[in-house]
Amino acid sequence: MSRVDHRHRHLDRIAEVRAGLHAEKVGYPIGIRATEVVRVVTVGAGLLRVTLGGADTEGFEAHSPDEHVKLIFPDPDGTLRLPEPNGAMLRWPRPAPTSREYTVRRHDPVAGEIDIDIAAHDGGLASDWARAARPGDIVHVAGPPGGLIVPHSYDRYLLAGDITALPAIARWLEELPRSAKGWAFVEVADAAEEIELSAPDGVEVRWLHRGDLPAGAGDALATAVTAVTVPEGERVYVWVAGEAGQIKPLRRWVRDELLLDRADHDITGYWKRGVADFDEDDH
Repeated sequence: MSRVDHRHRHLDRIAEVRAGLHAEKVGYPIGIRATEVVRVVTVGAGLLRVTLGGADTEGFEAHSPDEHVKLIFPDPDGTLRLPEPNGAMLRWPRPAPTSREYTVRRHDPVAGEIDIDIAAHDGGLASDWARAARPGDIVHVAGPPGGLIVPHSYDRYLLAGDITALPAIARWLEELPRSAKGWAFVEVADAAEEIELSAPDGVEVRWLHRGDLPAGAGDALATAVTAVTVPEGERVYVWVAGEAGQIKPLRRWVRDELLLDRADHDITGYWKRGVADFDEDDH
């Protein structure tokens, strides 16, 4: 009797969701890879793009603009503790190793390259590592564990976030159908942090400058987003990420004003002021 190969079942599910009416998170088999730094460049004034390569990138999968990987770093005493493959999952050591989570900005399977855009800020573990990284340096990458698959059947898309969400928003705009309509709001410090975006003609991109306010402070993002009017009868998908407290009003707006079903929006706190290695799932 022949055995059924289930290794690529997730690809069938991704295709089903993409062709459907509502978004859904789909899991992928999770790998752990030893990658090599190929290059580090600045993107605008606020992002460090680390391109990773090497033979271990073979088989890496990327299917969703908001999917993420974990970069694993040595513990403070220099010990590097890595998860181990466990079927389609990973078995993580306890306590958890030192890691930081980032969006997959770009994956080029032909070149064997993975781009990770890291928001530059003083004292950040990954930010400091990226500034000092040199070609040939090794960093272990875990994931992605899956991604949010959003159909292209919505009438409009609303994307919003701060600079930590910019890599995902940039990829969103690249991967939307060129016929898509909607809005993208990105809060940055000033014009120097703006980057070139490949948005469909029907998507209005608005940069919001916070000026002298600290990152994660102020209500400019929530004010701009909640001023949007969705045409009556149209289906909208809302994706928001950024500082947890700053985006909280948008959770209420989506629920109480737009009256969206849970499957029609995704709002995620990527970080929280004063909290290192914030994980929304832990709160």
